[in-house]
Amino acid sequence: MGGPLGRRVVAGVSGSLGSLTALHRAAAEARVRGAELWAVLAWEPPGGDIPRRGGPCPPSLTANWRRMASERLTEALDTAFGGYGPGVPLQRLVAPGKPGKVLLAAADRSDDLLVIGAGARGMLRRAVWPSVSRYCVARASCTVLTVPPSPLHQALATVHRRNVWKLPLSTRELAD
Repeated sequence: MGGPLGRRVVAGVSGSLGSLTALHRAAAEARVRGAELWAVLAWEPPGGDIPRRGGPCPPSLTANWRRMASERLTEALDTAFGGYGPGVPLQRLVAPGKPGKVLLAAADRSDDLLVIGAGARGMLRRAVWPSVSRYCVARASCTVLTVPPSPLHQALATVHRRNVWKLPLSTRELAD
């Protein structure tokens, strides 16, 4: 998946707040290094990879899924950078497959920098959803930078929990 030789910073993008934080950090790293930024979004069909399991899958359906993934990447980039862009050369890559494998295939050179969101991880989450960042750190042939969630992400999660449990919310906490 590697393109023309040159320095690259590969960023995993899913559209989550954590991935947008990582995308901003990747753009900053690309500016510092004089590198090209690769925004990579991995996608899987709903229900898993049906054609590989031997089931029927019309090509138009696969094309639709690919188009939706491409739109999700464009939306994530617009959310992260607005109309201004990251300020460095940008390559977009939308590829089918598991996120960890796609990211490692994109960041396939030893001088690449792979930037991914670390995400908030609890024991239950780790048991139910495997960590892409752990997968990449364990198997990457390049440097991997895991970016912790932003403080804003934690504040939004706290507000969301309070809303779900219908607990009162003190606006004084938000002003501090």
